[in-house]
Amino acid sequence: MKNPIVVSKSLRVQQWREFWFYFSASKTAVAGLIFLIGVVLMALFADVISPHEPAEQYRQFAKVPPAWKDGGQIQFLLGTDYAGRDMWSRIIHGSRLSLLAGCVVVVLSLSIGVLLGLVAGYRGGWLDSLIMRVMDTIMAVPGLLMALVFVAILGPGLLNAMVAIAITYTPSFVRLTRASTLTELNRDYVTASKMAGARPMRLMFISILPNCMAPLIVQGTLSFSTAILDTAALGFLGMGAQAPMPEWGTLIAENRDLMLSAPWTVTFPGIAILLAVLAINLVGDGLRDALDPKLKRS
Repeated sequence: MKNPIVVSKSLRVQQWREFWFYFSASKTAVAGLIFLIGVVLMALFADVISPHEPAEQYRQFAKVPPAWKDGGQIQFLLGTDYAGRDMWSRIIHGSRLSLLAGCVVVVLSLSIGVLLGLVAGYRGGWLDSLIMRVMDTIMAVPGLLMALVFVAILGPGLLNAMVAIAITYTPSFVRLTRASTLTELNRDYVTASKMAGARPMRLMFISILPNCMAPLIVQGTLSFSTAILDTAALGFLGMGAQAPMPEWGTLIAENRDLMLSAPWTVTFPGIAILLAVLAINLVGDGLRDALDPKLKRS
């Protein structure tokens, strides 16, 4: 008789191989994953690879163009801003704040959304109606506008911006979890667990939730990219991270007056946002293809 532990490990290895087979079938998803890993490593080791401190000012080198342009300095690869701060160093450290914001937003909205969605789908009745009407009310207002309202109430700052954005993202996770829960409730394994005397908490979190994770992972990945965009938007509007924090949206906001005289001060943070969001979206598309059975090719 085979050891159950060995069989379980072999099954997990087979599942990971199948997942990687379908994920790697998309070359753009793999390219996005490689770039995203590079951004994460850059954020983790920002203190090591950054040539200068992000807030260090070299007044004599204010508004120096990138190194490859006339008047550029080799020690300032992407030029400097109005205060003589190295743009490359600030973008490197800004990746840490932008990725942190995306992670916090997704974790908060996913945690709350999964809990409410499971309760709404499993319990039904008046509780389901109450939760879904509240979610519908939140979704009736454009996300960024709703975030602005919450930040106006809570006060400007990166933490408050993350909380506000997480609130606006919660309804999508609630609706997705509720729909998946309603589908799983009709499965034979749930009926068997009920007949065996499983308690509601065990049914929701042990039996049902693991089978709802595939769409939630994809939605969480795509929400991660939009969270970075919304955090940058709030930072640009002065409601998110506050100067001198080198968050990417704040970098654009504090240099917007230099858009014509020193365009590199807003161009490179914008490119950083573009590439990071594009990479995350490519990874999300690859996860969707790998986790959705309907999209798997034989």
